[in-house]
Amino acid sequence: MIISLELDGETPLYEQLRNQIVIGIATGGLAPQEKLPTVRQLAEDLGINTMTVNKTYSLLKQQGYIVIDRRHGAKVSPTIDESPNHSAELEGQLQLIIAQAAIRGMDQSRFQTICSQIFSKMTYQH
Repeated sequence: MIISLELDGETPLYEQLRNQIVIGIATGGLAPQEKLPTVRQLAEDLGINTMTVNKTYSLLKQQGYIVIDRRHGAKVSPTIDESPNHSAELEGQLQLIIAQAAIRGMDQSRFQTICSQIFSKMTYQH
């Protein structure tokens, strides 16, 4: 999986990295139980601080996307469960995205088409 960060972007680096790893899991770029690079290795590869990668891995672990074992490092979680809290969080995020689309004049049909196109690229299977 290739990770590309906008070092001068408005979105914090740890968030960009988290988002790209989540997308990598969803699209099959990262398989369940696949080992992730060490914090040091990923930081070196991306040219960012180890604390940024550490923060990303901690967030991904907290959200259930990865598991961390001191002996074996970080791996993609074998199963990612849907929790009621996560569902509500996603609903809130979608509400904001839909509001932004509506304000910019996008109609429901176009929005749903875009969503369908993106969703079709997701290959993650439980």
